[in-house]
Parts: sequence; structure tokens; C-alpha cells
Amino acid sequence: MAHAQGRELVSVFMGGGTPSLFTPDEIGRVLDSVAQNFSLAADIEITMEANPGTIECGDPGAYRAAGVNRLSIGAQSFSKSSLALLGRIHSVDDISRSMQEASAAGFNSINLDLMYGLPRQGVDEALVDIELALALQPQHISWYQLTMEPNTVFYTRPPEGMPDEERLADIQDAGQAMLSTQGFRQYEVSAWSREGEQCRHNLNYWSFGDYLAVGAGAHGKVTDSEGVHRYTKPANPLSYMQAMQSQQPQPLPQALGESELLFEFMLNALRLRDGFDESLFEQRTGLPADRLADAAAAATERGLIELSGARRWQPTALGRRFLNDLQAEFLPN
Repeated sequence: MAHAQGRELVSVFMGGGTPSLFTPDEIGRVLDSVAQNFSLAADIEITMEANPGTIECGDPGAYRAAGVNRLSIGAQSFSKSSLALLGRIHSVDDISRSMQEASAAGFNSINLDLMYGLPRQGVDEALVDIELALALQPQHISWYQLTMEPNTVFYTRPPEGMPDEERLADIQDAGQAMLSTQGFRQYEVSAWSREGEQCRHNLNYWSFGDYLAVGAGAHGKVTDSEGVHRYTKPANPLSYMQAMQSQQPQPLPQALGESELLFEFMLNALRLRDGFDESLFEQRTGLPADRLADAAAAATERGLIELSGARRWQPTALGRRFLNDLQAEFLPN
């Protein structure tokens, strides 16, 4: 709370799990506590993640009445076989039903999460997923590539038929073309929305804004007169609850040095299709804009980033395709 004194909350995002397993009354108590302890923007965005089939803890209308005004539904795929390979417990019918019930309940800001690069998936199969998602008329689609994260079953035992780099590029090109022709604009690597429906919470994150950590394993970032700091809550749920109940002192936020500030800003801001103004870099890092010119020289020479206009840096089309290579140019020595 101390980090937010005198500042207004513009978004609340309940995710990192399945918050829709909580009843509307429980979600309402959380949001009531937020309202009692913080100053809220009049048009605050309050998002709740939900997996299709797990909104049975309450009528979507009850979540809407509790204060949630944006839903993010984890569809992932409209292929029965792909859902099974991903270990998802919902069905294709669950996705459609969840969308219909949410719309009927008055939600007019809904995101659908959709994966591509799935086992045995080709261009045609990926486009069918997008077509079926578009037919449900969401305002926002998060379309991202399946990645093999360490400490997961897929990482230790990759499934057969994973698309190679050439097929992934074909899927990406075809999918982007379809989303664009259907009125969706890509504003971040994996984020597509209709006009005015960008996720404000994630835009703040990608533009290196501040955010508070709530919950086990949550990460926060705050800026004060002494600089930019990050902090983390205990990852173990039991340890987190015990720490909160005992009100024991929390670890002090870690101050970011200059090289960390530059890299972390670029790690996030380079995900934005339109890039960023140098004034935002100065505001969010406290560093002079000329620090960018030296760091961006190699990336500019490789055609990964460009100075657009007087003071705006943007990833090029090549830079967006090879984003990891672009971001790596700003790693601390």
C-alpha cells in the first residue's frame, strides 16, 4: 500500500492461475478491499482470467456485478485433439458457451487466448482456430506461439510433430494476415485488438510502468524518489499466507542499476509494434535518451530497429520476427 500512496490505480488483473474458481462473492470481497485501500480511476479496467468450463463457480453476471469488467478466456485451441495434447480439461463447446454467457451477462470487453505452433499443426489448422475464434466476436485476441518452458512435461518429453521454423513462419504470416483483414490490429507481439480495445494493464507493463504484487509468487515494480525497484512475494502459497497473516517484514525491494534499467525497459518496450518515444524512456528509467543511441547502434546496423521520426524507436518487421535477437542487443555486458 505504501508504494501506491498518492497514486491512482488504473487496472486490476486477476490471473496467473484460475481466479474464476473463486465465487463471485469472494471476488467481490477482494475488489471491495482494493477499493477501500486505494484510489481507483473512474474508468478502471478490472480483468479476470477464466478457463472455459471453470466459470461454474458463479454466473458471469455475478462476476460482472462484483466489479469485473473484462474477461480473458483461455481457449487455446478449437481442436479437440490439440486440447487433449495440451492437457486442457475444457471442450470446444465450453469455449462457445463461456463466450455466449459472458456476452449475455454484459461483458463487452473479452479476450480469447489462442495458441499456435501446436503438435502436428499446419497453416490450415491454425487458420481454422482463428476463424472459429473470430466467429465468437471477441474484442481482443492473444495469439501466441507454444513454447517449451523448463520444468514442464513438453520440455522434458517434446510431443511428436512439432512445427519446424519454416512452418511456424508460414503460420505466423497467414494468421497475421487473417487477423488484419478482420479488423484486428497487432499492437504487441502476441496481442491483437479491435480499435480501442487494447489491454491497458498489459500496455502499462510493456511500457515499463509500475505495478503492485499481490499473491504467492507475484512480482512488483515501483518507482520512487530513490529510483526504480522490483520485489517478489513468497512463491509457496503457504509461506505467502503465513507471511501475510503474521505481518512479518517483507524483503526490501531491489534497486535496479543503469544497465538493468536499460535492458528491462527494452525487453518490454520492444514488444510494442509502435515502439516508444525517447521521452517515455527518460521518464520510466531516469536515464538520458542518449544512452539509447549507443546501445541501439548494433541493432540498427542489423536492420532490427529504426529511429522513426525525431524521437521514436520502433522494431522493424525483421526485428519483430527476430525479437529475441533484438532484445539481446541490450543485454548488460
